[in-house]
Amino acid sequence: MILEQKQFNIQQIAESGQCFRMDPIAEGRYAVVAFGRYLEIRQLEEEKLLLSCGEKEFHDLWKHYFDLEFDYGPLVARLSEGADAFLREAVLFGQGLRILRQEPFEALISFLISQNKNIPAIKRSVQLLCQQYGELSEWASASGRRVSYFTFPTPEVLAAADPEDLRRTGVGYRDVFIIKTAQLIADGTVDLEASKHLPGPEAIARLKSLPGVGDKVANCVSLFGLHHLDGCPVDVWIARAMDEIYSGCFDWTQYTGYCGVVQQYLFYYMRSNYGK
Repeated sequence: MILEQKQFNIQQIAESGQCFRMDPIAEGRYAVVAFGRYLEIRQLEEEKLLLSCGEKEFHDLWKHYFDLEFDYGPLVARLSEGADAFLREAVLFGQGLRILRQEPFEALISFLISQNKNIPAIKRSVQLLCQQYGELSEWASASGRRVSYFTFPTPEVLAAADPEDLRRTGVGYRDVFIIKTAQLIADGTVDLEASKHLPGPEAIARLKSLPGVGDKVANCVSLFGLHHLDGCPVDVWIARAMDEIYSGCFDWTQYTGYCGVVQQYLFYYMRSNYGK
C-alpha cells in the first residue's frame, strides 16, 4: 500500500538507534521485523512510502508501531523555530524521525545486550539470539516472493536458556542478566505491559530493579518500549553533545513531556555528523 505521511523518513528511523531489526535491503528500502511480523518499506518521496502490507495489517499493527497516530509537525515546528541554534539544526536534519512503539520485552532484552557495544555489534547479537531462540517464519509478497525470518524469542524460551548456549550469541557477561530478567517476566513478577501505564519515573525505577538494568537501559526501554516520551537515555553521543556543544548547561526541563524526542534529534544529528 502507498502511505502519504509527513515527518516519516525510514532511513532516519532505522539509523536512530531505537531498534535493531530494521535493515536496509536496497537504496531507500528497509526490512522490518516486529511483533512477529515482517514488513518491507520503501521511501518513494519525502512524504510518500510504499509498504508491503495491506490496509488491514497496516491499521492493526504498523500504524501503531510507527506512532502514526501522533502528529510530529507542531513539535518539529516549535523546536525548529526555537532559540537553540544547534537543536534547530538537529531537528531540521532529522525531522523524519519518529519514536517507535516497540514490543517491551524485545526492547528490554535488546538494550540489555546493547551495553558497551556499538550498533552493528548489537544487531549481530540480536540476530543470532533470534536465530537460536526465535521461531522460523515466512513472509510472502503479493507476487509470490518469499522471505524467511526469525521472530524474537519469548520470555519463557529465554528463561529456560542455558547460559553457555546463550553466550554464543555474543551477549557475553549479559547472559545471566538476560535469563534472570526473562524469568521475572515469564513468571509474572514484573509486568511490562502494566508499566506502560505508570508515571515515567516510576516505570524507570521498576525497570532498574531488574538484573543488569541501569539508568541508561531503563531510560531506553521506557522511551522505546513503553513509549514514555520523557525517557531520556544518555549515551556517548548525548554525553558528547552536552559536553562539547552545551558545556554542561543544557536545560532538559524546558522540554518536559517530550525529552525523549529531543534526545533522538540530538543523537541522530551527532552520530550522523560527528561520527564520520
